[in-house]
Amino acid sequence: MPTGQGPPSAPAGVVVSTRVPAGRSIARVVIDVAAIDRPLDYVVPDRLSADVRVGTVVRVPLHGRRVRGWVVDRTDHPGTERPLQPLAKITGWGPESELVELSTWAAWRWAGPRVSFLRAASAPGAVPTLPVVVTRAPVVATRPVVDDAPAAVVAAAFSAGSTVVRVPPALDPFAFVSEAARRGDALVLAPSVGRAARTAARLRQAGHEVALLPGEWARAAAGGCVAVGARGAAWAPRPNLAAVVVLDEHDEGWQEERAPTWNGRDVVLERARRAGVPCVLTSPCPSLETLATVRLLTLSRTEERDGWPTVEVIDRRNDEPGLGLYSKRLVDVVRQAEPGRRVVCVLNRKGRARLLACGSCGELARCETCGAVVEQVDEGLRCRRCRAVRPVVCAACGSTRLRVVRVGVTRVRDDLERLAGRPVEEVTADSAPGPPPTAAVLAGTSAVLHRVARASTVIFLDFDQELLAPRWRAAEEAMAMLARAGRVVRGRGDGGRVLIQTRLPTHEVVEAAVHADPSRLSVVESARRVVLGFPPERAVAVVSGAAAAAFAAGLASETGLEVLGPTADRWLVRAADHQVLCDALASVPRPRGRLRVSVDPLRA
Repeated sequence: MPTGQGPPSAPAGVVVSTRVPAGRSIARVVIDVAAIDRPLDYVVPDRLSADVRVGTVVRVPLHGRRVRGWVVDRTDHPGTERPLQPLAKITGWGPESELVELSTWAAWRWAGPRVSFLRAASAPGAVPTLPVVVTRAPVVATRPVVDDAPAAVVAAAFSAGSTVVRVPPALDPFAFVSEAARRGDALVLAPSVGRAARTAARLRQAGHEVALLPGEWARAAAGGCVAVGARGAAWAPRPNLAAVVVLDEHDEGWQEERAPTWNGRDVVLERARRAGVPCVLTSPCPSLETLATVRLLTLSRTEERDGWPTVEVIDRRNDEPGLGLYSKRLVDVVRQAEPGRRVVCVLNRKGRARLLACGSCGELARCETCGAVVEQVDEGLRCRRCRAVRPVVCAACGSTRLRVVRVGVTRVRDDLERLAGRPVEEVTADSAPGPPPTAAVLAGTSAVLHRVARASTVIFLDFDQELLAPRWRAAEEAMAMLARAGRVVRGRGDGGRVLIQTRLPTHEVVEAAVHADPSRLSVVESARRVVLGFPPERAVAVVSGAAAAAFAAGLASETGLEVLGPTADRWLVRAADHQVLCDALASVPRPRGRLRVSVDPLRA
């Protein structure tokens, strides 16, 4: 534990002691001020001593004001000769001592201030007392709970250490949640708030005591229940942690996009390792980072194949010119749609037209302010970078006749309505919240797959856009999208199907989906990452901001680091493993100025 010092000077009107009286205890406090990333020493008054423990949330004086802080250590020896001020008051319960220790590791692992993780591990409001846990008789479930996973697989998953189970999209992973709950104070993480709420409801129906995070933080801290939540619940209080389950560990939602870019999956893996309890991760397409870290458990080939939908590949390589996104097969399927056989068309391009060219002079439509390409929206032409809007006029020749080079999902909706002769509903991430869409044909971005519970057919209109995206995780992201579609149409026995329009029919992602075998992708992608030097082969961080150049220069002198850049004022830092990378990020002094360090970025 690093030694902190008290404030440099006492504010006017505050009485301080010149030394610590014999027998008085010292509390080392991490204060909730991002600019001060070291513990400060405060005297614990006798009236508060019995209630001050590691993790307690307190208020302390700092330069004439009171700020929140967390007690991270109790000692009898101050780390400074300067006069110390007393704690002002106790706010309430905070993180357990194990989570306080884990925050130190997380600050090193993701190169961020410790206070960020202490905030994540704390209740959204003050918790002066914990509820009394009353032991109740088991409650009979209000409806049967269906467990699809074979009992032998569930038992093997919890046998020892950390395990990732490759669960096909149509298989319900609730059996793993049930087994964790049966073991005691379990922690269950879901990739979204909505799914966490649904999982909590199912556990309650099965007769378990449940604390849904973050609102029921105090109940989780009291113990005797299952704690359920999304990413933030990785820091949920668990007085007697018995088991951990992470649903859909491949989901990008596990990673915080703001710095520090911590990952909830990795937090609970480390937490379970320290506690010596099983940690079970489930996913239809496990990430390479997880496959490189924990053991893999799979179902039989028959069970896995049945849990994936029928995948039909529409090879566009020999299509007649002029068909655009609408192959003959797609048009036939859309025309056959009916209320009981819903069709969902997916195109990850919002707006009416994402790329336009002048019909007279051929110039691409670009923003007059910043030079970026513009998209067509209802208001006119909108810049995708600076959001400026202007009329539908060519900036080069003044023509109002613009040709669509790349359509967006709004234009697709209009085209499908004409082709199918029926209403088509558009669903994107910007769609207003409300009841689920009811149309027989839907057109939307990948967000539509999260708004629709069931469909007969999902069609990816331009899957090459996903396969060829300029992101190092593009293949994994494309596979995850197919898995999500499989969850919507269910397995082969349910008659659902996924159609993929592509000019790359032999791509490893397509092959993996067709054969219901995600390992066809992981083997190829793992070899590619080795060549490119991306995770999990190498540990990676991205440094950006006004002070990035000076910080990158300091990192360049560290042994074992490779510093590449700058590219768009960003530096890529690589090392053989996280031990080397994170040690260097922690040891190199940070210059003044804005600096962002993203460890394990989703997009490098």
